[in-house]
Amino acid sequence: MAEGTLIAESLRTDAELDGLDGLDGLDLIVHRIVRAAVGDPAAGQPVVWTLLSFSVPDDRAPALAERFARALDSGSWYVDFRTNEETFVVYAGRVFRHPRGDREGETAARAYGRSVGVPESQLDWPT
Repeated sequence: MAEGTLIAESLRTDAELDGLDGLDGLDLIVHRIVRAAVGDPAAGQPVVWTLLSFSVPDDRAPALAERFARALDSGSWYVDFRTNEETFVVYAGRVFRHPRGDREGETAARAYGRSVGVPESQLDWPT
């Protein structure tokens, strides 16, 4: 199973995440929901975030990444998740997908995050 965390506040106001590949649902399992004061107002983020820890079957991970890319708000937001073999880092309109531990892939995803205003301290997803 691919596992990651979605910040609910990162979704566009009009965003809707629904079925993948013609399926009725996302096949997304939410394991934990936490509210935390970890946002950065200087980066255009609210102080309080709603964090949803989730998993999805590995074969659904690429389609979920594309759905997130269409649903995320522009600016300093991303969602990251990983299978045993791959890491997905998704920004509004952009998906970075690379083998876990691939330094070039990590560098490219982090560089893009910096370019859209993600604070350095938030570019800390697991490799």
